[in-house]
Amino acid sequence: MSHLWLAIACLILMAAFIIAEHRESYTVGVVLKGLASVCFVLLGFMGSRGAADARFAGFVAAGLAVGAAADVLLNLRYVYKKWGTLLFAAGTVVFLIGHVLYTVAVWPRAAVPWLFVIIGAAVTFFIMRWIFSQIEAHGALSVVGVLYVGIVVILNCLSLSALFVYASAQSFMFLVGTLLFLVSDIILILNTFGGNPQFKQRILNLALYYLGQILIALSLQLG
Repeated sequence: MSHLWLAIACLILMAAFIIAEHRESYTVGVVLKGLASVCFVLLGFMGSRGAADARFAGFVAAGLAVGAAADVLLNLRYVYKKWGTLLFAAGTVVFLIGHVLYTVAVWPRAAVPWLFVIIGAAVTFFIMRWIFSQIEAHGALSVVGVLYVGIVVILNCLSLSALFVYASAQSFMFLVGTLLFLVSDIILILNTFGGNPQFKQRILNLALYYLGQILIALSLQLG
């Protein structure tokens, strides 16, 4: 597996970004987070070159790029606090687009995809029911937020189905990446809307997110 130095650089920049954010150096933090995200984007695009499944690789690489843009948008809310709510919503929508691209990528590989969409919708219901039992400001989690969680859950269900059909290292790594993404998002929601934000939860959210994106990017080198 080549270009692992990009994965290492991504994690180093992530750690630097977390330190900058903890020190409330938000402008520096945005730059460092953007650079960390550029690393997994480059890792994905390098892995997509010459991929056996060019369609899958193309949509995944595009999803990585959209995710990097969403990263910057989400953290700009700390720099431009007046526009914080708008930037958070914009970042969520852009991330939603990224997950749609991942979903389009894995859709042809899934067995009976619509069945797994229905399963994903049912799982989303129970996950959201639990999340709402843990947070105070239910209204703060918009319809877009609920839709976002639903798309991520459905993506995971489709990825699991694809693993059954294409039992390969690539399918397994992609599934683990999307699963880490889901867990990261749930932690982010609980920490943001739970009424008692903790920086250690923020660290866990970011670590799982970047590991998830790195694994998704690396999976392109296995196909």
